[in-house]
Amino acid sequence: MARSRRGTKAPPAPASSLDALETIEIKAGVFKNTCLELMDDVNENGREYVITKHGRPVAKLVPPDRGAERAFGFLRGTVVRQDDIVEPDFDAWGELA
Repeated sequence: MARSRRGTKAPPAPASSLDALETIEIKAGVFKNTCLELMDDVNENGREYVITKHGRPVAKLVPPDRGAERAFGFLRGTVVRQDDIVEPDFDAWGELA
């Protein structure tokens, strides 16, 4: 947490990530006691938690990437033409061919 000029703790700053709904700073001891509940909250609501020890961030609990594509088959359905790719196209070269 950030300290204000008078030495008291100010509330945590909001998240700057566009993907996350909000980021909440939580102490490690509180995280330890409520870990399963926080994991359900992250999964259902997309919140992010920053776990701190002695006021310093040590870990971040974030939702998994749900939209990540698999490497195999991700271009399926993107071919717009089917021609012979081996035979040269002399019409495209004009008089240079």
